[in-house]
Amino acid sequence: MKWSWKLGRFAGIDVRVHATFLLLVAWVAWIGYRNGGGAAGAVAEVIFILLVFLSVVLHEYGHALTARRFGVSTREITLLPIGGVAQLERMPREPRQELLIALAGPAVTVAIAVILWIVMAALHMPANVNALVEENAPLLSRLMWVNVWLFLFNVLPAFPMDGGRVLRAALAMRVGYGRATGVAAEVGKGFALLFGIVGLFSSPFLVLIALFVWLGAAGEAASVQTQSAFAGVPVERVMIRDIQTLAPGDPLSRAVSAVLGGFQQDFPVVDGNGVVGVLTRNGMVKGLSEHGPDSPVADSMQREFETTSPAEPLDDAFARLQACRCRTLPVIDRGRLVGVLTAENVGEFLMIRGVGGGLGG
Repeated sequence: MKWSWKLGRFAGIDVRVHATFLLLVAWVAWIGYRNGGGAAGAVAEVIFILLVFLSVVLHEYGHALTARRFGVSTREITLLPIGGVAQLERMPREPRQELLIALAGPAVTVAIAVILWIVMAALHMPANVNALVEENAPLLSRLMWVNVWLFLFNVLPAFPMDGGRVLRAALAMRVGYGRATGVAAEVGKGFALLFGIVGLFSSPFLVLIALFVWLGAAGEAASVQTQSAFAGVPVERVMIRDIQTLAPGDPLSRAVSAVLGGFQQDFPVVDGNGVVGVLTRNGMVKGLSEHGPDSPVADSMQREFETTSPAEPLDDAFARLQACRCRTLPVIDRGRLVGVLTAENVGEFLMIRGVGGGLGG
């Protein structure tokens, strides 16, 4: 995600913080200072909000690690002022799996609240429900009730929040994935309108959440429509077959001529019958700047790259194309290059299919 920085990598998943999260921390520190706590009050409030977001990170790891059990990896977890986002490479194909992934996060939140309650009981601390609004309330009590609130809020059937995903998964078991997403998205938009109206008279933060829910619901519905267009379509129906390749020893000047004289922006680099790299447009520009036009392609190509096969479902290949943040996937059949799949020709396929109502073959 843009405007975010990596905090670390845990259990094979990057944890990042968005720049806007720092604004929340600064605002919380100011509130603690302004309310008479001075510097000590500001530090206490910052510690509290960081503990809250530690709970949020654990919540997102509940989703991510459960998804991993079903073969779905997580690109990263990003902290935002409104919470955390676990960016899964894709959603599982079976509604039951999505149901379990959606429930895993709230289950972690409940576990955190229960553990805090047990610790408080052992220390003979009161679990006062008013701890969130009382001054000088015990930190553990505040943290426990925040997790209770997070659980209750997350299980609202407001797609794309956890409750909305549970609703979608439950509906998909009966009416199919596409229709279930449409229903869940409309329910989510309804909650977004409710949040927005209430927020106008109470809290600007609730208006921000309403916007997040509305955009998330609309975006998820559009994503599922795209996946429906891909249904049953193999890569070979969309891939570009007439392509130009380069050899590792070719000068970059040849790639420049190919870019200027044709439509291609990225080039598979072939040595013998095997693909050994991909020269991207950015790689070519950087190579020209650093090494000059006579330098070999091998010095500027990407040696680690994703590939696909002609028979692979288009939705799987497109998900990998997005995940690797690359523009081109070489299509390999029995060790030989037979074409490329690019984001541009996938977009053209969607446009033609939308206009024509379908493609033959």
